[in-house]
Amino acid sequence: MSVDARAFICGCNGTTLSADERDLFRKTRPWGLILFKRNVEDRPQLIRLIQDFRDIVGRDDAPVLIDQEGGRVQRLGPPQWRRYPPAGAFVAAGNPDKAATAELIRLSARLMAADLHEVGINVDCLPVLDVPEAGAHQIIGDRAYADNPADVARFGRAACEGMLSGGVLPVIKHMPGHGRARADSHLELPVVTTPLAELERIDFAPFRALADLPLAMSAHVVYAAIDPDRPATVSPKVIRDIVRGHIGFTGLLMSDDLSMKALKGSFTEKTTALFAAGLDLALHCFGEISDGYEVAAASPVLDGVRRERAGRALASISAEPAPFDPVDAWSRIESGLAMTA
Repeated sequence: MSVDARAFICGCNGTTLSADERDLFRKTRPWGLILFKRNVEDRPQLIRLIQDFRDIVGRDDAPVLIDQEGGRVQRLGPPQWRRYPPAGAFVAAGNPDKAATAELIRLSARLMAADLHEVGINVDCLPVLDVPEAGAHQIIGDRAYADNPADVARFGRAACEGMLSGGVLPVIKHMPGHGRARADSHLELPVVTTPLAELERIDFAPFRALADLPLAMSAHVVYAAIDPDRPATVSPKVIRDIVRGHIGFTGLLMSDDLSMKALKGSFTEKTTALFAAGLDLALHCFGEISDGYEVAAASPVLDGVRRERAGRALASISAEPAPFDPVDAWSRIESGLAMTA
């Protein structure tokens, strides 16, 4: 990893990098790039875009991220790529054999990893470890694996195993839990008033079970029992006492998107606040050039413990994915979910 990589991840606006975007990346050296549907046309175009970014920042292993969960959140999709089921579909299929369900989830993640690895994407923002509560906003909904923490942890672990065996680094999200939110943090700030003991028993439990994973994403959610004034992403108390303390996460912690309406203030203020809270990386997805420079200026060089955590995360990516049979894997998923191809 280059010593001058800065502790932020950026987006871009189209299927090729503009001259302004090239200048931004060259001058600021972001740690990684995140891609969306707007950036995807087909395999050859996507491979070129990714390689252009890595050439500009001067790191062949520069992280390229995407949200590829299946269901509503799938950036690579038909007709170029197959449509994957959402996380909730596996339990909804009704198989009482949890080991069999976990295996289908692992296979689905392994297939998605193959799609991503083929084009050079090495980080997937999956799995969602949020435990949904009845009456909560449907922004999580069927993106969740189950409605109880033990199953969410088991199935989330299976998804991580599938990703890692395919040479892609998973991101556990949204730490320490978005499942009770009654608002969409893309649009407004959710406030959760649940007592701490209940949060620890339910919401935080899957993250604690998977705390050995090397990369996580924060939640733009206020937990009133811990810090009534600030969402987790910018709360030193939540990061110190819950994420690093109760959950015991020692890996690389990135923010959710700074462009989301749950966070208030300028990009400078939001970026400064998240690093002051103890996060390691800022995520800026929208791709506006001026905003990108603002986030970059407020982001430190990735050094010290942040650099060490980032190195550990990247080191967990296998250079050679484990062999598997994609035709058999998809057949087993279709059979298990009674899906139509």
